[in-house]
Formats: sequence, C-alpha cells, structure tokens
Amino acid sequence: MNKIKIYSTLSKSVEELSPMEEGKIKFFVCGPTVYDFPHLGHAKTYTQFDFIVKYLRWRGFEVNYLQNITDLDDKIIQRAAERGISWRQLADDYEKIYKDDMLALHNTAVSKFARATDYIENIVSQVKRMVDKGLAYQAPDGSWYFEIAKFKDYGKLSGRTELKETDGVSRIDESDFKRGWNDFCLWKSSKEGEPSWETELGKGRPGWHIEDTAITEVEFGPQYDIHGGAIDLIFPHHEAEITQIESITGKVPFVRYWMHTGFLNINSVKMSKSLGNFKTIRDVLKQYDYRVLRYFFISNHYRAAVDFSDAGLDQAKNSLARIDEFVFNKVDAAYDDNADEAVVNETKEKFCAALDNDLNTPQAFAALFDFIRAQNQKEKSGKRTFEFLNQINTFLGFMQFDQAKSDEFIESLVKERDAARAAKDFAKSDQIRDRLLAMGVKIYDSKEGTKYRI
Repeated sequence: MNKIKIYSTLSKSVEELSPMEEGKIKFFVCGPTVYDFPHLGHAKTYTQFDFIVKYLRWRGFEVNYLQNITDLDDKIIQRAAERGISWRQLADDYEKIYKDDMLALHNTAVSKFARATDYIENIVSQVKRMVDKGLAYQAPDGSWYFEIAKFKDYGKLSGRTELKETDGVSRIDESDFKRGWNDFCLWKSSKEGEPSWETELGKGRPGWHIEDTAITEVEFGPQYDIHGGAIDLIFPHHEAEITQIESITGKVPFVRYWMHTGFLNINSVKMSKSLGNFKTIRDVLKQYDYRVLRYFFISNHYRAAVDFSDAGLDQAKNSLARIDEFVFNKVDAAYDDNADEAVVNETKEKFCAALDNDLNTPQAFAALFDFIRAQNQKEKSGKRTFEFLNQINTFLGFMQFDQAKSDEFIESLVKERDAARAAKDFAKSDQIRDRLLAMGVKIYDSKEGTKYRI
C-alpha cells in the first residue's frame, strides 16, 4: 500500500506520516470541558478522530490515543453553584454523559481518558520550570501568567498573534493584571469558596492551556507524534501549548503533526445557544440512527466545514440505505466469487489510496459507490466483497452485516404484505409497508418476496 500522508497545520502542507518510533503513534486530542451535554460539534470532531485512529490501526500502526477531560474551570464552578452541588459531582456526571454519548456514536478508539485534576503535580512542576527560566510572572492577585514577549516563536502554528471571533478562548485568561494583552494564565489564584490546591505556587487551580501539556508530558514525554482538535482551538489554545512545553524543554517541535477538524454549522449558521440552533448529541440521536450520523460525519472530509441540515442528513440516510440494500440483497459470504477478485482488489486499492492522501473520504466513498453500482448489475456478489466490506467497516463502523432474528409478529406482517402484493392489492401492501417502516423495520422487495431487517 501507499505511504500515509496527512496535512499538518504546523507546516501548512501534506506530509508523509513518519512517527518518532517506527510503527507506533502517540496521538492526543483535546477532550471536552464537562459542564453540559455534548453537542454536535463534539460529535463531528470525535467521530472523525475515532475514524482516523481506527484507520491508522487497521493500517498496522500501534496507536496510543489519549484524550483529556477538563474537569475544572470557571464554567464548571459556576454551573455547580447554580445547581447547589459540588464541582466534582457536576464534572463526574457530565463526564459520564460524554462517555455514554461517545459509545452511542460507537466512538471507541480512545486508549485513555485523562482528567486534568489528576495531573496537578506535573502542572505545578511545569509552571515552576517556567518561573525558574524567567518566563512567567505572578500577578498581584496571586495568579501566574506566561509572558508572551519572551517566546519568539509564538504564533508559528496559526501564523498570527491576535484573536479572532471564532477562536476558542477561556475566561480564565481575563485579568487586569497582565503585562501583555495575550499573556495567558498558568495557575489561577482561587477565590473564596472555589476549589483549590495548596502548592508552592500558592493556593489555586490550573489554567486551561497547561493541563494538556502536563498530561502529555506524563503520558508521552516532551515530544510526540500527532495532536488533534477542532479548528477553533488553534489560537490561542494550541499556540499556548507549544509556548509552554517548548520553552521548558527546548525540544522542537513539541508535536510533529497538528490535525484540526473543520467547523460545524447548523443550516449554514454557526451553532449557538443564543441563536436557538444548539443541538445536543442525545437530541439528534432521537431523530437519527447513530449509523446515519457516523456516515454523515465520516463521508465529509475532516478538515472541511460541515453544514448540518435535514437535507444533508436525509442524503446521508439515503446513501447508507444504498449500502444496506447492496449488503442485504447482493452480498453472499458463502458464494465463491473468484471472478471478482481483481475488481475487489482494485476497489480496495483506490479506496485506501484516497484515505492515505490526508484521509480523503469523499474520494474513497466515490470509489466504494462505483464498485457497488457495478456489482448491482450482477446477480450476487460473494465472499471477497464481504471480506472487503468487513475490513473497511472496522474503521467506518456504520455497515450492518447481520440480519436480526425474526420476530413472529413482524414475520406475519411481511407474509401478509407478500400476499397483498400477489393479489395486486397495492393499497394494503403500502399500508403494511408504512407500518413496518414506522416500527423501524427495513424492507427490501425482491423476486423471492419481501426481505427485511430490524
């Protein structure tokens, strides 16, 4: 197969994937701040990275996929106070909800979830090392800040040093005591009643940016292979990460490849609670099967902005139905299709070549549907097709190959519909079809009668 190439935000180019240790990839993705229900933006980013990591594993890499959990910040403290519960309880509750929602989307690739508050010791160690190098200063309120003017490479990831409206900014960096407007908080002095730790830095809690570098230094060391996240985290969050760890260790680059997912919009408008178009994962899963959502997100290139709309979801649903119908009606794992070996291999080569070129899923899916279209002209497709589809489904995760066990009531409706069709009572046949569809039963008309799956 081809060498895998990925686009790195740091170099602004597509590069050949060459891990620091051959055959092994250390992969970190910024996780959620657990103060509310996960939303569709989370679904897009984490589904796409789930697919990417699983593809890399399928291609033979040993991938250690680490994801942090921001379990303490201003939003968590405020939300807990509003509800009259502890910050720990609120964070634990929403961490569980987040993990449950990821499982509901079949996002299962993460090797380890790392809570920020489990790494206080290394957070303090990193801040102290910056203080010792004269890179950090203490504000009058007791908080510690990194002085950006002392790091000449600040901005090398994003190509800028100023904020934009779409940047992900934490309120933890707001202060009247900063020397420079873009200096960022390393250790926040806690107010009365807020959670805090007694340390050599004073009584306080971590800044937002430093939790990630503290976690990855413990788990991966001072340098690693891939850092992922949504595009709005490039500045200032990921710039701050680079600034912190490279100023401490002097090892450059901190991360070899930076991967960022594109924005998610709702009907061409940025998702926002204030606009009333905010959608949680749980709400959308009540309307659409997880397979439709996985197909929708994965079929779009991970770096592209995605517009979430009923039309887009319906298109994804219809495309997935074409795959289902092909698998159910045409693919027979017991059929020996020697004649198809060449075409299956050719399709696999095209499919993987597209994915090896910066995970180009639109091009890969085009090759898949070209194959399905050609195979549909035949009476059936055999075990080589079945094996190919099973292989790629290890990282796609939206295909179904098993037919659910027959339910007597459903079976009786199917037979009744077949009888109605034979008698040319199409009104009754359509009525039973609609009833079956409403029950979540997928039906397929064939020469042998109605086939179905639940």
